Amino acid sequence: MNPSTGTGLFTAIVFALGVAALAGTSESVAQDPAAQTSPENTPADTAPAEPAATMAPAAKPPAYRDLRRITRLRGDPAAGKAKSELCAACHGAAGISIAPNFPNLAGQRAEYLYWELVEYQSGAMPESAMTPLAASLNDQDMRDLALYYASLPAGRAPAQEEAPAPDTALLERGRQLFMEGDPGKGLPPCQGCHGADAGGHPLAARDDRDGHAPWSAYPSLRGQNAIYLQVRLNAFRTAQLHHSTNDFVMGGVGQRLDDDTISALSAWLAAQGP
Repeated sequence: MNPSTGTGLFTAIVFALGVAALAGTSESVAQDPAAQTSPENTPADTAPAEPAATMAPAAKPPAYRDLRRITRLRGDPAAGKAKSELCAACHGAAGISIAPNFPNLAGQRAEYLYWELVEYQSGAMPESAMTPLAASLNDQDMRDLALYYASLPAGRAPAQEEAPAPDTALLERGRQLFMEGDPGKGLPPCQGCHGADAGGHPLAARDDRDGHAPWSAYPSLRGQNAIYLQVRLNAFRTAQLHHSTNDFVMGGVGQRLDDDTISALSAWLAAQGP
């Protein structure tokens, strides 16, 4: 299949998936969670309390985070480095994870990393070792850490000597799925969002006409750990992630994945150099 044909298929499918998902929600969240009013920033003594019968109902929490309207991340990478000691226990001193079930962070998109941390802190992610760690961070910590890891050169852990050689047929199937999708399964080509080189959306460094940076929220996938990718794709497949506009897109794709397609995609992406 011609890559342009695959990308066109991706656009049509993802548009349909996105419209269907957004139709079921009525609210979106501001792009900067720090700008939202928090309990500790709300004056407690500015006015007498109203009688319970006349008090306004509590505002509903946002239905989802609209990552199409995020802006460029600002922070201090040097400060992020100083805060990264605890992160290194799992993700390595240079942002290359010490175990295949943890993601490599080095060279990843800063905006993607920041909004992932926001999701962990909000409780939107499945419970994991990251849950209590993210809860201890403030907004500036998350910005600084994201910018620090984004500034590091991408890489991956050295292959283990005892690891079996990749199955060439499996790798070719993964390449085909990433570049062309699988129309028979309703799968669009992954390159539509993650780029032909799997390094992230090709427009990630460009703002739209309104000053937003929606494409920066799509992660680089090349050289990522296969086991981590399998876990993440399975989370989309089982509808565990559904709290942002990007989750809506990937959730629709994930429902069309099976064990074989997840295995093939993960193997091919992990085999790509950083």
